[in-house]
Parts: sequence; structure tokens; C-alpha cells
Amino acid sequence: MADLTGKTALVTGASRGIGRAIAQRLAADGARVVVHYGRNDAAAEETVAAIEQKGGRAVRLRAELGVPGDVDRLFAELSRTIGDCPIDILVNNAAVFSAEESVETIGREEFERIFAINVTALFFLTQRALSVLTDGGRIINVSTGATWFAIPQVAYAMSKGAVDVFSRSLAKTLGPRGITVNSVSPGISDTDMNPWIHTDPEAVAGITAITALGRVGRPADIADAVAFLASDDARWITGQVLDVNGGLLLGPPD
Repeated sequence: MADLTGKTALVTGASRGIGRAIAQRLAADGARVVVHYGRNDAAAEETVAAIEQKGGRAVRLRAELGVPGDVDRLFAELSRTIGDCPIDILVNNAAVFSAEESVETIGREEFERIFAINVTALFFLTQRALSVLTDGGRIINVSTGATWFAIPQVAYAMSKGAVDVFSRSLAKTLGPRGITVNSVSPGISDTDMNPWIHTDPEAVAGITAITALGRVGRPADIADAVAFLASDDARWITGQVLDVNGGLLLGPPD
């Protein structure tokens, strides 16, 4: 494990799934974690409780993204929660996904909602965070493998493609401050975003057949990669997209 003692991390969308796993891993490495969430108080409290039960430090912060005034409210809550304490690690994980959307069916309202949360909120949240982010800090954006393989949910994939472009551009901009910026790109993972893994009896077999390491991804797999990028061990890595997918689609099934 890396030593993040004395660091403060803000993890968006940290009440469930990959975000929760990231918050727990950073806390286990010694960071104080701000657990951001949109609506689910109970889930956020579970994340905080799980961290504290293992001796970690965490606070929760509620601010819905993708709505007018979202970033202002988030940073007002952040100031109220941790005062003038700077942020050392920002993990932009919060995102929405609609399994039903496709280029034939998606309407303007849903398209704009996906981009409002996955792109616009992430951009302006990060912009605001730059004034409180320490030099030598870390920004880690959670992307998706759907930026390089095709899925029907085109608006979601497009929004994450924008995130990867943002990571590369911001890495160059913030290089003089010693701040690294990277994307982590999960493959097919067992999270609330993919409930079909448990409802489709053939899903697991299908995933393992196209994954070199032969299983479905877990939130902890992604969290461990984020923790590495947040650590000093990754000090010379910036502007990169790290695929964390167990070897997804390396070639046709044997």
C-alpha cells in the first residue's frame, strides 16, 4: 500500500460501486476522504462507516451534479466540511449511464443530462478545485473502455471520450505545478451500473470468454489502480489513459 498519510482526497460519486471502493482504498492508505454523493444519504453513510470501522477518516458531502449551481453548492459544502484545508487528490468518478439509450432512441433531454453530469460538472468542478489543489497533487478521472470499443450507449461513450481528452490537455496545463492528471478506464465491472451481469444467466460466461484473466472486474480492481496513480510511485505518469480491464478484447476467444 502507498502512504497517503496527511493527504486529503475528494472522491465524487463515492457512495456506491467503484467510487465507494476508491474512497475505501484511499482511506486505507492513510488519506482523509471526502465522500461526495448526489442523493443517497444512506449509501454515503455506509461508505463513511465502512472507512471508519477500519480506522480510516472520512466525511460525507452531498451535492447533486448536473443541475444549476451544482459546483457552487459542492464547494460551499466542502468549505463547511473541511474549512480551508487544501485538496491533494481529486477523483472525478461521478457519472450516469442509461442502458436503454442508443443513437436511435435517445432524446435531447437525456443526452444533455448525460453530458451535464459526465462532462460539464466534471470540467467546472475541476476548474474550481485548481485553486485549492496542492502543487504536486493528483487528478484522476474515471473513464470507460467504451471509448475504444463500440457499445449501443453512444452518448455515454462520447461523454467519456471527452473526459480522456480533458485529462490529456489538463496534464499539459498543470505540468508546471507538478500536478499529474490521468484517466482510469475500467472494463466490464460488477457494479450497480451493470445489473445485467446478475440478471442475464449467460452474462458472466460471455464476459469471461472475452477477458484474458477470465473473470468479471470488481470495484477493488479499479480502486487499486486509482490508489497507485494517487501515490508518489506514479509521480512520472501524466496525461495517460490506464486500461484496467483484465485484458478485455485482446483478441478473439480461443
